[in-house]
Amino acid sequence: MGRGDAGGLSPGDAGERCVTCSGHAEAALRRDVAETRSMLVFSLEPDEPLGRALADALDVPLSPLEERAFLDGERKLRPLVDPRGADAYVVQSLHGGPVESPHDKICRLLMFIATLKDHGAARVTAVIPYLAYARKDRQTKPFDPLGLRCLAQWLESAGMAQLIVLEVHNVAAFQNAFRCPFIHLSVHHVFRHLAEEIAGGGSPIAVASPDPGGVKRALLWREALEEHLREPVRFAMIDKRRSAGILSGGELVAGEVAGTNVLLLDDLVASGETLLRGARALRLSGAKSVTAFAAHGLFVGNAPQTLADDAISRLVVSDSMTPFRLPEQGPSREKLRVVSAVPLFAEAVRASHVGWHR
Repeated sequence: MGRGDAGGLSPGDAGERCVTCSGHAEAALRRDVAETRSMLVFSLEPDEPLGRALADALDVPLSPLEERAFLDGERKLRPLVDPRGADAYVVQSLHGGPVESPHDKICRLLMFIATLKDHGAARVTAVIPYLAYARKDRQTKPFDPLGLRCLAQWLESAGMAQLIVLEVHNVAAFQNAFRCPFIHLSVHHVFRHLAEEIAGGGSPIAVASPDPGGVKRALLWREALEEHLREPVRFAMIDKRRSAGILSGGELVAGEVAGTNVLLLDDLVASGETLLRGARALRLSGAKSVTAFAAHGLFVGNAPQTLADDAISRLVVSDSMTPFRLPEQGPSREKLRVVSAVPLFAEAVRASHVGWHR
């Protein structure tokens, strides 16, 4: 099968008329328009709205691609535009479901990145809202795999030049696993406006981490809120340990939360047990309300029933994936609020593209 040739990408003519200040402004605007012409945005998840929303926010069309599934289960993906010389961004969240496993999605992403490089893309950036295997960042048992490092090596070997990701499990481990440039987006920026609403309710607020591993994440949010609100924000941490998938602890609260509206922040919500244990402990310590925030809503197992508990007042996640595992009706869905991370991704992509182009 021939590949076809859609023709090369042309940056266009900036048409500068630098005679007056307005001429400079007009030329700069035209340069920006010309720069976006060399940007291609692909989404490997046609049913996920984030890719299309990102393209809309960047004011570029979502680049078309063809995907064919063969009877033996193999796939073929190819761009339907010429990628030669382009700065290409491939959007693919690596969570499992609703149809494909994380492994299927990883394989499709690897092959599409390699295909873009094979056909002359100048740079390929993977935009991965949810990074699979981010929790497998260290060896906890004899002969354990380092899943995060394996994934990093695969992506880089396929030709990925840069990675943009939202709120990984362990930032330090993530930084050590990848050798290519990366942009790690902190999810607390996505939740800022909602936090301001809660802070305006009249009661003091506190930021809490549901376990010791998330203390740095929660402290960064607390610092950002104090700077923005110009008032003190309390902090708390809940003791929690996990071994062989079994949770222990979760009753001890370090910090003063009595009479506060607590913002309980974690990188993801899977079964919901960690957030529920933390919320119950905070309530017993006198918290007025507990709003649970998580970057990624996996909602596996008994999460719908667990998160329906009254200890959690509200549940907030980003749109790194759709909450397809939660029933459309029920108490857990009623308390859920999904906040878009698209503006944060768009800002990162735009800055990256402009910096690379110039």
